[in-house]
Amino acid sequence: MKFRLLAPAVAFSAVALVGTTLATGGTAVAASKPDCLRGITNVPAKETVKLRTHAKTSATAVGQWNKGKKGYLCQDGDFFKGGSYNLCGKKSNKWLYARPYGTNKEGYVPATCIKWS
Repeated sequence: MKFRLLAPAVAFSAVALVGTTLATGGTAVAASKPDCLRGITNVPAKETVKLRTHAKTSATAVGQWNKGKKGYLCQDGDFFKGGSYNLCGKKSNKWLYARPYGTNKEGYVPATCIKWS
């Protein structure tokens, strides 16, 4: 008799656990880095900028893109909304995900500091 009462509770716990796993999986996909399989090539930087782990000026710098050097804009040059900044003579919250040529580093850079469009 006790087994019958326990079975529905176990089944409910299993469903709740699966639901939690699926929700976590969706979050992980949303937080993944941008697609660098398609993009815009030979784009120069207006000014020297830091490559950052996240789209905000307080994020960790993982590299540098020097003024006048060319690079690659990931995800077809799509903008990412991030932290506000006042750099390269303009105020914005638009960021690009990029990889400067000659390095294996990639990260977010302020869109106002990149020459393209």
